[in-house]
Amino acid sequence: MNKRFILGIAAAVGILAQGATAQEMSFFRIGTGGTAGTYYPIGGLIANAISNPPGSRACEDGGSCGVPGLVATAVASNGSVGNINAINGGQLESGFTQSDVAYWAQTGTGLWEGQPAVEKLRLIANLYPESIHLVASAESGIASVADLKGKRVSLDEPGSGTLVDARIILEAYGLSEGDVKPEFLKPDQAADRMRDGAMDAFFFVGGYPAGAIAELASQHDIKLVPIEGEAADKLREKYTFFAADSFPAGTYNGQDGDVATISVGAQMVTSADQPEELIYNITKAIYNDNTQKLFAAGHAKGKLITLDNATEGAGIPWHPGAEKFYKEAGKLE
Repeated sequence: MNKRFILGIAAAVGILAQGATAQEMSFFRIGTGGTAGTYYPIGGLIANAISNPPGSRACEDGGSCGVPGLVATAVASNGSVGNINAINGGQLESGFTQSDVAYWAQTGTGLWEGQPAVEKLRLIANLYPESIHLVASAESGIASVADLKGKRVSLDEPGSGTLVDARIILEAYGLSEGDVKPEFLKPDQAADRMRDGAMDAFFFVGGYPAGAIAELASQHDIKLVPIEGEAADKLREKYTFFAADSFPAGTYNGQDGDVATISVGAQMVTSADQPEELIYNITKAIYNDNTQKLFAAGHAKGKLITLDNATEGAGIPWHPGAEKFYKEAGKLE
């Protein structure tokens, strides 16, 4: 090698080193849910929106409007409870959870009774309402929650927020797991069983339209069972994280009219250990104008991920970075 070639290599290495220092790459994992639900595609939208790896064009040049140097990924998971445990254990930087599950975890009550509270759990944003789906095969004859007695019912898998809410709903209508033939399957697995005639009904908590249910409805006659009446009213009084909701007519194939139900909030949470500046920049990236357009075009629930909804129903403390952004935006005092 001649001296000029060696000096050229040294200069190139120096330039690369300077670039790496100027913009270090960091990774940010977002725990979502099963691939058939709503969390996973929404997680992908958010991951793409906040990512801006080294070498990307800046937002003003028509490139990403995300956080410089950040590479975010949506990770499929078991849902709310699993995501909170993974955040607490350091396996995820953030994740999605139902507002009820977040409250129980952070306070050590309800679902977390007898377990150490996840005291460092912090809120980044309230995203959209998650509707309680109770899907029944049309041939099962199930028309109300009370009709589940003696039927084959999937309550979702252990560790999911859906399982927790399914048990609460059964109790509100005077039933328990012992009154049904319970199974504990993901919604896509339960839908497969229903298609084969081996499942009468299943619960799912998530934004509509849910992929697994939409696919099932296109191939099999189903009925969305209403969660309404005096039992539902008392349920909302007792558990204030539930809200009145409904599925508009035509949400799923064969659904002629609106169907009443209840909902919880889908929230993006993290740990208090995450840097304030990072969470501030992530929150800012989620709510810039370009990202909002991408959300609205990318998913039915994306239209609801707005700055106006972001601070609704906060049952746990804000992460300081998110709180700083919302105060600057005039959404928090």
